[in-house]
Amino acid sequence: MPQLVQPTTAVHASFLEAVEEFEAEGRGTLEDNSMLGRDISVFGRRWQDPETFAQYVAENIAAARDDTLPPPGFVRATILWWVEGDTFLGRLSIRHRLTRRLLDWGGLIGYDVRPSARRRGHATGMLRASLPLARRLGHDPVLVTCDHDNVASRKVIEACGGVFEDRRGEKLRYWIATGGT
Repeated sequence: MPQLVQPTTAVHASFLEAVEEFEAEGRGTLEDNSMLGRDISVFGRRWQDPETFAQYVAENIAAARDDTLPPPGFVRATILWWVEGDTFLGRLSIRHRLTRRLLDWGGLIGYDVRPSARRRGHATGMLRASLPLARRLGHDPVLVTCDHDNVASRKVIEACGGVFEDRRGEKLRYWIATGGT
């Protein structure tokens, strides 16, 4: 059964396969302003080296710590991977605070499911599993956004209790309770 875990070197081979899938759909280009896109453009083929991948894993784990500075334009975040055994299925980040841009565009939780694992309930499972963690970080409710034309992501958010607030530009904005009263 898939689960959210801290990033781990145990999924190195399948992570590399997932990156190839993401790149094939255009992720990691200059236009991709997401955390995943940034990581692909920064690390690229260097992830093949086990030491470089271990460093990347360590940086992902450290991203939640107060003593770690986030990359320019990003905020501190808890990064988790959705894995089943040694298979990397996706990634999720719970941002520790909202900036103006995140309030309009990115939300508090962002997720990516590798293309070959889509349409199997992984995004819904991942988002649901993250809600108690977001609550422990002090978030209730959480803002989750998706592109206005991303029907699959909209259904995921709504299946997890998302309540539509509005549309800002290309983004639909939803609030999801994390279990607080």
